[in-house]
Amino acid sequence: MKSGQRRLGAMTIRKGRLPKRPGAIRIGVGFLLVSAVSWAVAPSGLDAQRVTLPDSTELTAVVAGRLIDGVDGSVRENVTILVRGTRLEAVGEGIAVPPGATLIDLSGHTVMPGFIDLHTHITSDPGGGGSGLRRWPGHLAIAGVMNARITLEAGFTTIRNVGSDDFADVALRDAINAGMVPGPRMYTAVHSLGITGGHCDSNGYRPDIFEEPGIEDGIAQGAERVREAVNYQIKYGADVIKFCATGGVLSEGDAVGVQQYTEEEMVVLVRTANMAERTVAAHAHGLEGIKAAVRAGVTSIEHGSMLDDETVRLMAEHGTYLVPTMMAFEDVRERALAGTLGGLPGQKALEIYPYFRESIQLAMREGVNIGFGTDAGVFPHGENAGEFRLLVDAGMSPADAILAATREAAIVLHRTDELGSVEAGKVADLVAVRGDPLADIDLLQDIDFVMKDGVVYKQDGRGAGRPATE
Repeated sequence: MKSGQRRLGAMTIRKGRLPKRPGAIRIGVGFLLVSAVSWAVAPSGLDAQRVTLPDSTELTAVVAGRLIDGVDGSVRENVTILVRGTRLEAVGEGIAVPPGATLIDLSGHTVMPGFIDLHTHITSDPGGGGSGLRRWPGHLAIAGVMNARITLEAGFTTIRNVGSDDFADVALRDAINAGMVPGPRMYTAVHSLGITGGHCDSNGYRPDIFEEPGIEDGIAQGAERVREAVNYQIKYGADVIKFCATGGVLSEGDAVGVQQYTEEEMVVLVRTANMAERTVAAHAHGLEGIKAAVRAGVTSIEHGSMLDDETVRLMAEHGTYLVPTMMAFEDVRERALAGTLGGLPGQKALEIYPYFRESIQLAMREGVNIGFGTDAGVFPHGENAGEFRLLVDAGMSPADAILAATREAAIVLHRTDELGSVEAGKVADLVAVRGDPLADIDLLQDIDFVMKDGVVYKQDGRGAGRPATE
């Protein structure tokens, strides 16, 4: 493999290999507007990073008391970060604040790259709205607008949304990109793909109530139909492909760990997605489905609750990422014990709970790549940072947990040229907390500052444009 490349499943990453969508239009928030100025940078030694960016009327200097830059998990002190437009122009310990620049003083904070959640369902509304049979299709998009802002203000400037109905995630992504609503940068899967009667299907109803779903709803089996389903999702907006390799918890009519696609179907699915330069995420709990998905070349295994030595060795060999979604396991267990999640899903939640923590600990010990993902939408949006605590409790260091949500997540997205670290030339996505999250990981659940694409959406613990609360 050539220098600068890293293998993920069946694909090789090259910087800038995947085409980028046009950059999001900036959302004005009524501040951070400054005049174009000429400025000089003081000598800064070898630690300073600087790129030449097009002239812009907006220049901001962020002074960070401590910086975890996402490159290697180390901590730098007294760092100045220059932001021009949507990009980071310079990062270094010896950089002077240019005359006329807007100054953001975070000298009492720890600054980090914007966090990335690799497993969300941003248009899901677990907190209310009644039965899905009573909701209009537009409900999903409206809930998504609300959830997008909550997620952004929680410090997650980028998400990978791995399944939504009615193309609501595509509509939300495009609205965010067009500057209509605030929210994280979104990479969408459109529909999750699955077999008839599987975890990605809607089961438990009489056959005369709904028209049998097809590729338009992500349901397909057989090599040719699977190929058509992948291409259909891409045609209508998918940035990534997600499929159900095994059964799951919150579904009727299937056991949680059984394999649902054949390995031959998975190979066709992954090859079709890769030909269109899309990565593939596989929902998978049981061993045989996980191993088949890894051999087929998926980028990531979502959940991965039943791992053994053979499976983790295979994942490590292929460079496959595990996205553990530990918060989802905790949530469904609590609901099952409380009696609010009943029937077969409740039974499956209690059945699988004893396995998931041991599985992630085994994966960590054997060197499997870990990417940060929560399954937000199973539980309320905005609580995503609780996953950091669960990762640390499972044995990951606080620094590695932060890297899982920054550098490693950017690798999964194939966007390391733009995301995942605070380096000159990358997008200006920054978050900050008061105190030291390496000493207290729970601080990440109380984000004080959020910048995305050079625009501040949260400062001093308050969302931009929102009144102070007691």
